[in-house]
Amino acid sequence: MTIDINPGATGIDVVEPRMREVRCPADGRLVGSVPDMGPAQVAAAAARLRAAQPAWEDLGPDGRSRHMLRFLDWLLDNEKRLVGIMQEETGKSWGDAGLEIGMAVDLINYYGKHTKDFLADRKVRSWGASGLTKRLRVLARPYQLVGMLTPWNGPLGGPMLDGVPALMAGAAVMFKPSEFTPMTWAEATRGWLEDIGAPPVLATMTGGPETGAAVVEEVDMIMFTGSTRTGRKIAARAAERLVPCSLELGGKDAMVVLSDADLERSARAAVWGSMWNSGQICISVERCYVEAPIYDEFVAKVVDIAGSLRQGMDPDGSYSSDIGAMANANQLQTVERHVDEAVRQGARVLTGGRRREEGLFFEPTVLLDVDHSMTCMREETFGPTLPIMKVADEEEAIRLTNDSPYGLSASVWTRDRKRADRVARRIEAGAVNINNVMISTFQLPLPMSGWKTSGLGSRSGGANGVLKYCRQQSIVSERIRLRTELHWYPYTPKGSRLQSRLLRLTGARDWRRRLGREPKH
Repeated sequence: MTIDINPGATGIDVVEPRMREVRCPADGRLVGSVPDMGPAQVAAAAARLRAAQPAWEDLGPDGRSRHMLRFLDWLLDNEKRLVGIMQEETGKSWGDAGLEIGMAVDLINYYGKHTKDFLADRKVRSWGASGLTKRLRVLARPYQLVGMLTPWNGPLGGPMLDGVPALMAGAAVMFKPSEFTPMTWAEATRGWLEDIGAPPVLATMTGGPETGAAVVEEVDMIMFTGSTRTGRKIAARAAERLVPCSLELGGKDAMVVLSDADLERSARAAVWGSMWNSGQICISVERCYVEAPIYDEFVAKVVDIAGSLRQGMDPDGSYSSDIGAMANANQLQTVERHVDEAVRQGARVLTGGRRREEGLFFEPTVLLDVDHSMTCMREETFGPTLPIMKVADEEEAIRLTNDSPYGLSASVWTRDRKRADRVARRIEAGAVNINNVMISTFQLPLPMSGWKTSGLGSRSGGANGVLKYCRQQSIVSERIRLRTELHWYPYTPKGSRLQSRLLRLTGARDWRRRLGREPKH
């Protein structure tokens, strides 16, 4: 099907917009087109979102949750259509695309249930003599307008992951999806505004990098997911504007397979963790370190599983493919370069290793005889490759795991719980999964934070998932009515002596000083 997105459906009116084509990576055919919005359209949308936000905040968590749960119903009612649009603009397999619906449902249910508690006013005990007659509270007030810049690898899951908690916090949200995959979220935005008639606190700005730059200029807080290179630019501009930003950036996640690991489970995890979504996941397994005693058996199992994977863009609902296409030509070239360079430097390809003649497909690839001089072990590949390196022991595995500028997540595989905990505590990454891959990201009570060049700030993390989109507001009120305060004008000897006595009684560490007695000489 070919889809043209009505500009009004994205939450912004555009007069005679330029249009941007979207093509299917699997076969190059035209999928549809979206408006290419410029700074004027972004500014107009920002003004409308700001106008709508106060009423949205006033609804409170319960009122906002009611709209969000209606959106959940709409997502489920339109599941097949959304997955179909997503598959066509990304080239994913139907199974990979379908997982994003599950993410959306889980996110809405979690934040819909807990946000009221997360945003509850916090009572604070007063402090010092000046606080004896005071009542203290801390309120969480949302940033009025949050900007979300989301990547092409998760057209629905990405915006939902950050957008749901921001909306539940009471913010209005301006989304800028990738120019490669804008159509799924544009359709979701249309559903929010037109089908369920939710308040106009959500807008999607479609277009290229210039559109994203315009969004950064208009919002009060920025959430960006993407490359480290672009993240640095956004952080610099946010600093110039004195607005906060949260960045989830690149990864080079390591998988450490120790000699007592469950080989069947770890091999299956290695293949799925490196190949899901054609490896185009920031938390995918990008390098694997295996202790020598089990190396050969582990490799044999991995190659057997990887070699059996079915690649292609399967018909709707057929689940006849496991791995789809790469999202764009640039990313395909990066994967091809990493594999070719590794082979020239002595690596061996046990399965895959080539791009297909038609479409933007790269075969599921397992590489052996790799080392840290190779780009496939140093730079983010973001493709369906699994480089496996033999290590002598866990010490070498830890050292190599930490020998990276990235630190998003990792995994440790062993049957020994104490050993797993010991190794996990030494890995320099924001999350470590034990006997699993990527699962920490989907545990919403846990923070997802990138160490080193993998990010700034965090997402999820229970209450922090919502509070990151809020400003703290301190409220001080009076417990009793006083005509004046001791420290107010006019200053008098009597008032000053009383202040001094109170200061000593509440602040001194011994009774001599509390009573104001002179020291003995």
